[in-house]
Amino acid sequence: MDNTVRRHKYLLTEDQMPTTWYNLVANLPTPPPPPLHPGTRQPVGPQDLAPLFPMALIEQEVSTQRYIDIPGGVLDVYRLWRPSPLYRAHNLERALGTPARIYYKYEGVSPAGSHKTNTSVPQAWYNKLEGTTRLTTETGAGQWGTALSFACALYDLECEVWQVGASYDSKPYRRLMIETFGAKVHRSPSALTAVGRKLAEDPKNLSGSLGIAISEAVEVAAQDEKTRYALGSVLNHVLLHQTIIGEEALLQMAMAGDTPTHLIGCTGGGSNFAGLSFPFLREKLAGRISPRIIAAEPVSCPTLTRGVYAYDYGDTAGMTPLMKMHTLGHDFIPAPIHSGGLRYHGMAPLISHVYAEGMMEALAVPQTECFAAATLFARTEGIVPAPEPTHALALAIREAMKARDTGEETVILTALCGHGHFDLAAYDAYLGGRMVDENFDDARLNESLRSVPTVDA
Repeated sequence: MDNTVRRHKYLLTEDQMPTTWYNLVANLPTPPPPPLHPGTRQPVGPQDLAPLFPMALIEQEVSTQRYIDIPGGVLDVYRLWRPSPLYRAHNLERALGTPARIYYKYEGVSPAGSHKTNTSVPQAWYNKLEGTTRLTTETGAGQWGTALSFACALYDLECEVWQVGASYDSKPYRRLMIETFGAKVHRSPSALTAVGRKLAEDPKNLSGSLGIAISEAVEVAAQDEKTRYALGSVLNHVLLHQTIIGEEALLQMAMAGDTPTHLIGCTGGGSNFAGLSFPFLREKLAGRISPRIIAAEPVSCPTLTRGVYAYDYGDTAGMTPLMKMHTLGHDFIPAPIHSGGLRYHGMAPLISHVYAEGMMEALAVPQTECFAAATLFARTEGIVPAPEPTHALALAIREAMKARDTGEETVILTALCGHGHFDLAAYDAYLGGRMVDENFDDARLNESLRSVPTVDA
């Protein structure tokens, strides 16, 4: 028996790091539907977004330019951890007894421990240039709050974070890391905002949701001309910043002499999935490669697989523009499962459009299967994954096992978007046999979908 421990690493030099972000909109056969003003129901313009975002990010949000230069100052910070490594998971393959070749792009090497710094740094950079002094935001599992607090510390910006109540309670060390970087953290719903106080009156809201936390952060940002709001996923400019992941991965797969047949990423708001998949989708649209592109999401928050494709608010209180996206309803309160970053009622409009156009697939995975995959991955590859990417790992293992049964050549690429060092309570629940899978029934889905507004075509 070959007991050799192997994990091939494919590294780019700093000089090989991409210097542009890729905008998928430029290559789509049909443009995605525009966001609408919540009052007039007309397409939003730059001035509608100006109270929340600096103009440079608004321009990126609506851009149809194929490539956008990464500012030199942002590249300087990226070099603290980028280019990130691509690994071939030989030990996992051997444990599965599969002929499939499994690769993973590892973003847990960033200072915040996840891919979120790819967008927190440019967002803080552009805000600083335009005179912003404070950023507000929400966070689910805490990875985005950590990333933004890190970036704000670099640029001497105040940072205020509303963390989803269930994650705030279960992940105290994540909160402490955010505070160590200098940010203020509030449990959401909080008594600090009008929307937080109102929503806290209903007991069903006390565990919080990303939609509630967004409402609170937006309310505070809108009250101060020197304060802006920063979002860690969903919007086009956020997905744009993350495409450096896929651009690097394309170069690294070429180094490995391999081409993926399956590209699998986890989806909450969609930034990690888009960051890996969009550059590969560009190559697929050009006819150069033909991978299956698969989004993995939780059974208990099945936005793509069971939500409706409709205009809905990005937050619970209805303060944001209406976005055409797959949604479970903006007042949906997810079960407090361990993958906090995947507990969002909607999906990035750009990903929703790509899915509606049939360019990708989506599958929902129960969390016990995810953590079974995570523990196997930790024991073979030596990395404890965050709960979010365990969904993609579970699907990667499913496809690898199919390859074992069929003998079909299978090359799997996935994005390990962060480590799980602050998520060990979830592993404790799994290893102790206390983790359960939620039965998300039609009655609950139908109830939550009642909040979706009616928008004339």
